[in-house]
Amino acid sequence: MTDFHYEPLSYLDASFLALESRASHMHVAGVALFDASPLKSDDGGIDIQRIRDHIRGKLQYIPRYRQRLEWVPYDRRPVWVDDAEFTFDYHVRHTSLPRPGSDQQLKDLAGRIVSNKLDRHKPLWELWVVEGVSGDRFAIIAKIHHCMIDGVSGVDLTTILMNVVPDSTIEKASEWHPRPAPTPTQLAVAETARLTRRMIDGLTNLGDRVRDAQTITERAFDKSIAAISSLRSGWLVPSDRTPLNPDIGPNRRFDWTDMPLDEVKGIKNSLGGSVNDVVLAITAGAVRKFLLEDRHYDPSGAEFRVMNPVSTRGAGQRGQLGNQVAMWLAELPIGEADPLDRYERIKAETTHLKETNQALGAATIVELSSGTPITLLSLANRVVGPRIRPFNMTVTNIPGPQFPMYLLESQMLANYPMVPLWAQHGVGVALFSYNGMLQWGVQADYDTLPDSDALLDRLQESFQELTELAAATG
Repeated sequence: MTDFHYEPLSYLDASFLALESRASHMHVAGVALFDASPLKSDDGGIDIQRIRDHIRGKLQYIPRYRQRLEWVPYDRRPVWVDDAEFTFDYHVRHTSLPRPGSDQQLKDLAGRIVSNKLDRHKPLWELWVVEGVSGDRFAIIAKIHHCMIDGVSGVDLTTILMNVVPDSTIEKASEWHPRPAPTPTQLAVAETARLTRRMIDGLTNLGDRVRDAQTITERAFDKSIAAISSLRSGWLVPSDRTPLNPDIGPNRRFDWTDMPLDEVKGIKNSLGGSVNDVVLAITAGAVRKFLLEDRHYDPSGAEFRVMNPVSTRGAGQRGQLGNQVAMWLAELPIGEADPLDRYERIKAETTHLKETNQALGAATIVELSSGTPITLLSLANRVVGPRIRPFNMTVTNIPGPQFPMYLLESQMLANYPMVPLWAQHGVGVALFSYNGMLQWGVQADYDTLPDSDALLDRLQESFQELTELAAATG
């Protein structure tokens, strides 16, 4: 019986570590705004101790937050081990904005925080509690490495820290004892044994597999067709380079805007399709307008693709850490001037992606790569390297609760997500639907988008254009 504990990362989770570079940070982040008045301390500031005690009491439900990375010596595969030197206050930080505490100051702070990579010698997360935000608000800036979490599981984790009603109860923190981590030799021996055992188990179950050969063959065929369709969607073909796709640096800007969710759904109800189709159409119209009017770039004929993550997380997996997500590649018709034609082409594109089961296809590529010498790590580095840019931008839409949520007694007013920027991706768009609003978070390379407010204006103009089109059609 071993006296140490570790957990291997999945190949998808490990790929987010492999993709990280000096300029491309693979942490997801977000800025949540709260009503400050219920959590005021006697001196007029935020009662940071109550917030810390509340978070500390919830760590027992998210053990990954007290684990760090270790590496198998012979092939540098990452595993999770308990962090014997875990220091809570290092991860939960407290700061304040200078007066007047404007939204722009908060955005600037968020940009600076996400410009720095997380320390791989410690658990890969930070929470910054920011007081002094105008309008009697405070903020929490969350920063978590993508190898720990995807957007949907991130929403689940907010339910651990938050409640549907104001609640002053602070759960007592349970005593925690880190399990011993393996030595490098123990880890090498244990991983060799685990991989050998997995191979033997596969051979042992071969008889069962042969008896079910027809079912297995049909499933394998379906997966293979889906994987081929996924690759053919553009993963191995470079997209066009636009002013939004320069070589990026490590520094970031962050900005946000809001749209009423019922009006977005009204567009969907009038023109057909899904909320995701509306999001992609708004993005396509905004990118077209921005390139034409703010960068003087003609997008006619440009092949502009977005990576649109699709959750593969089942109902039984809600609340689990790790990534259960596959990637759609969708072409945005930014060269099309007519908004209705753009919308119809996007609907046709996403319908094709669904019919060819490309979420399964992308997941299958991950599954297959974990059992071959060309792992996802090397494949991903080749696909998103500087010579092959299969997509121009990430656009991810995260569904959230349509009712107020509370941190202790304080209502969450808004939550703006941030998506990592890949190589040659000057801009990334993430959306969170919450309490009747669709909240857009736009993260950008600092030098690529000094006029982020102009892109936000284009998003609102594109939204208004579709709103008017839907009204005329309806």
